Amino acid sequence: MLPGVIEPWHLVIILIIALVIFGPGKLGDVGGALGRGIKEFRTSMTIEEGKEKTSDEKAAEAAKKESSDKASEKVSDKVS
Repeated sequence: MLPGVIEPWHLVIILIIALVIFGPGKLGDVGGALGRGIKEFRTSMTIEEGKEKTSDEKAAEAAKKESSDKASEKVSDKVS
């Protein structure tokens, strides 16, 4: 394997150390808390993406309205 890349036996050693430090009971709690944290992070990221899309859509609508207002002003100037 390439140096610096985590190999499967590295993960086994890390899991054994985590089991010794936290114990079997706490290890499940730590894993659950980590999973909830990742889920909340993903949820907040999708909410932020939705807000960005909404603000982009609002900006596009404002630009479209502004251009249509200018066009209608030009038409009314020509008619007058």
